[in-house]
Amino acid sequence: MSQVPDSDLLARLLRSNGGTGRQADPWEALAATEPVHETAAQHGQDEDAELNGLLDRINRLVQGPTEESAEGERDPEADAFVPYEPQSLQEAGLSESEVESLILKLLLSRGDLVGRDVADHIRLPFVLMDEVLRQLKKDQLVVYRGSAAMNDYLYQLTDLGRERARRQAQHCSYFGAAPVPLAAYIASVRAQSLEKQHPTQEDLSHAFDDLLISPRMLARLGPAVNSGRGLFLFGAPGNGKTSIAERVTAAFGQAIWIPRAIGVDGEIMRLFDPMNHEELPVEKSEGLLDSSRIDRRWVRIRRPTIVVGGELTMDNLEVTQNTSTGTSEAPVQMKSNCGTLVIDDFGRQRMSIDELLNRWIVPLEKRFDYLNMANGKKIQVPFDQLIIFSTNLEPRDLVDDAFLRRIPYKIEVTDPTEDEFRELFRLMCKKLNIAHDEQALDYLIDTHYRPIGRPFRCCQPRDLLLQVRNRCRYERREPVLTTEALDYAVETYFAVM
Repeated sequence: MSQVPDSDLLARLLRSNGGTGRQADPWEALAATEPVHETAAQHGQDEDAELNGLLDRINRLVQGPTEESAEGERDPEADAFVPYEPQSLQEAGLSESEVESLILKLLLSRGDLVGRDVADHIRLPFVLMDEVLRQLKKDQLVVYRGSAAMNDYLYQLTDLGRERARRQAQHCSYFGAAPVPLAAYIASVRAQSLEKQHPTQEDLSHAFDDLLISPRMLARLGPAVNSGRGLFLFGAPGNGKTSIAERVTAAFGQAIWIPRAIGVDGEIMRLFDPMNHEELPVEKSEGLLDSSRIDRRWVRIRRPTIVVGGELTMDNLEVTQNTSTGTSEAPVQMKSNCGTLVIDDFGRQRMSIDELLNRWIVPLEKRFDYLNMANGKKIQVPFDQLIIFSTNLEPRDLVDDAFLRRIPYKIEVTDPTEDEFRELFRLMCKKLNIAHDEQALDYLIDTHYRPIGRPFRCCQPRDLLLQVRNRCRYERREPVLTTEALDYAVETYFAVM
């Protein structure tokens, strides 16, 4: 048997495995390669033994971490979802006509582009784009305007290509990242589901390390967050319900992958929303599988926390289509999959409570939702997020028992004790660079709280100290905590309260 270099053998195995690092049968990979010439039979056994050892080493490199660590515990990164770049249009879930349409509309909008710029914009591998571009030239839809580096060309639309691009843009003017099939998105949500995450006490404490949260509140929040389903946060205003809800997602800790756009039978639905999603770019790696192998149609984001308040309407819960561009926008609950959706000021939305509850009563129970596309097709998508209803009202006065049963946890955010109020005051003084004065704080409580039975609220130390600081800045002097400054702050802050 002729000697096969180790580097060539590794390259063949990686190509047969799609460059994805997924487990594969090395013998099946070799069967797909070009056959080698046989030599004398007496050398076969020795060479086969050497080849077996080499294959074992290569397979360990390709597979990466094993299921069990050295201590016998499961590797937490073993099930991490990573979208690897496709090796063919079929693997990408795209047809040639879909890719051709994106290229033609891109060239119509941007003018002349080199092939690699086209591939970068559509976010597909250049080797796939090169084949499609060459076919477009054969079909006389594009021409070479000039040559470019690395065996590339500058492409320009012909009159025929420009006419076809205009017709396609009338239906849908989208020419961004190639869409990901709906089935691939559903599989990604399943792999990154909140129900697979189980935050511990340490995770929750880390998520709330910038807030003063009592151990009793953390003990009640922990099981609710761990369930990954839903909870009510209710209580008097000003005690940090929204702040708590916004930080819950940090307990889950890790980033997720979402597609920039999803394709559904020719329709394109945008999912990635820079207003609600924080992108976390992949760091460059020198390892066997670095960021260059990632499918660029996907974007790595922090687990989303989306907050909607009184502006919420029924349109926000359905797929909406931009009639001028022909593209659709994913609803808010779909954008929050694998994260947290906070319904702030629940009960004060522009839509009625009954409308909201009737819309979500089945998804909360079944963990999936049905959406109607603009072309009339109905699709089933995951409903996989921690929904937090934050309200100043009593939940029993808002919803009936049937809905409350589907929200397993109801947690009251109570007023802080005097000791907790004092601790909050000290923390805020440090944060705002105001020297803390315990006698001034005693004066505040003895004069403006105890005599009139004014309740302590978590937001009051911050708000009162901001009043003090703003007045001192206006008078061009260093912020100082005095009884006179506190009297002024109380007078302006509690004037109508």
